[in-house]
Amino acid sequence: MIEFYFDCSSPWTYLAFHNIPPLAAEFGEEIVWKPILVGGVFNAVNQSVYASRENPVPAKARYMLKDLNDWARLSGLSIKMPPSVFPVNSVKAMRGCIWLLPQGRMVDFATAAFEAYWGRDEDISKDDVLTRICKASGVDPTAFFDGIGQAGVKDALRANTDELIARGGFGSPTIFVDADDMYFGNDRAPLIRAALERKD
Repeated sequence: MIEFYFDCSSPWTYLAFHNIPPLAAEFGEEIVWKPILVGGVFNAVNQSVYASRENPVPAKARYMLKDLNDWARLSGLSIKMPPSVFPVNSVKAMRGCIWLLPQGRMVDFATAAFEAYWGRDEDISKDDVLTRICKASGVDPTAFFDGIGQAGVKDALRANTDELIARGGFGSPTIFVDADDMYFGNDRAPLIRAALERKD
């Protein structure tokens, strides 16, 4: 089993969200999707992220953009970085992922949200953008906005976020193989492959 904790507000998560499913399918592994709010994780255990955004190291920042574009090219994706709104408030989108998960529509919706924000530079905190994402992924917008307002949906998103923190996570994407083998970031895919090969 592969557990995938994610927030659509991260470009590295967009890459991993795209790259992990084929790897899981290759090894016959189920993916358990765990939508979170990465801001809640940062606030609790990784506030250094905010300091690095306020005072970036120029050379490191330039290299990060190159690295991100290299990974995007390898993955066949287009990523605009930085987007016009960054960081984005992804709470409605992530509540949507929670609401859609038991309906089997979460992957389509999250894919559309990633593409809207990172591919087309659309602000996924806006209701009109979320409405377009819903329509693109076959989700009824009225039901969507009703659903994300439910207390149980809000509680489940908070619970996933708290669960990741309790398990030692500090950002998105965080991936677990067989419950206790943790990996952070898209670039850990080769290590995840090696772990699955050892299992196999």
